[in-house]
Amino acid sequence: MFTDPLMCIGTVVCMPTTCDAHDRLIDFEAVHNFRDLGGYATRDGERVRWRQVFRADSLNRLAGADIELVRTLGLATVIDLRTDQELEMRGRFPVEQVPVDFHQVSVIDRTWQQATEPTTDDPVEFLVWAYRAMLVDGADRIGQALRLIAAPGALPAVFHCAAGKDRTGLVAAALLAALGVDDEDIVADYALTAAAVLRTLVWAEHNNAELFERMSTVPKQFMAADPEAMRVILADLRATHGSLDGFLDSIGVGEAVRADLRSKLLED
Repeated sequence: MFTDPLMCIGTVVCMPTTCDAHDRLIDFEAVHNFRDLGGYATRDGERVRWRQVFRADSLNRLAGADIELVRTLGLATVIDLRTDQELEMRGRFPVEQVPVDFHQVSVIDRTWQQATEPTTDDPVEFLVWAYRAMLVDGADRIGQALRLIAAPGALPAVFHCAAGKDRTGLVAAALLAALGVDDEDIVADYALTAAAVLRTLVWAEHNNAELFERMSTVPKQFMAADPEAMRVILADLRATHGSLDGFLDSIGVGEAVRADLRSKLLED
């Protein structure tokens, strides 16, 4: 049931020391970027616990055998980072079939397809520009998502957007930073989405004509997951706030919340 996406593309991004306990990708039929954030080492020598917090793409596509698989994860909390319009048009996590504590925390008010005309063909330049804008408008909601994960009884939890790349990528980066994970592991985790985008496109070509059309016609920058973009954003946050902890303080994820996250999500 659990497979490693890197075995399919022949590229080692996740080092063996962070992947040897479990496979990171949860192998659903219609959801292609549902990944465990467990296994990453921290600067203090601890490790993120497996099967406690996940990042994902569109969970509204869960159906059939995927429902049975998601039940095995024992999720308590689902945090949907998409907009009101996306939920209305696409649907949401199937709470009627898999009861969870469901939260919508819309990081942005409009999707890029609705609001953005790219001004550069360079994927890194575009992503850096877009993430900087997202952090201006949605940083407090990133903080809200982390506080929900830290809440009593919230675990296991999953947070997701549409592709599990941009909004989800920033929340994942903030969460891993709060746990004390090194920048390069945060960047490597972000980069795993590139393979997921290809998996989704292949699946959509045969199973979801509307999604395939949408993915095939948007500017290529929209679908990129270049690790250099995340490196630049992490450096930005340090330059602006003095440290990643300083950024987390600014979005309401202070030391008390970070301590709660560490107590729940880290192990020796």
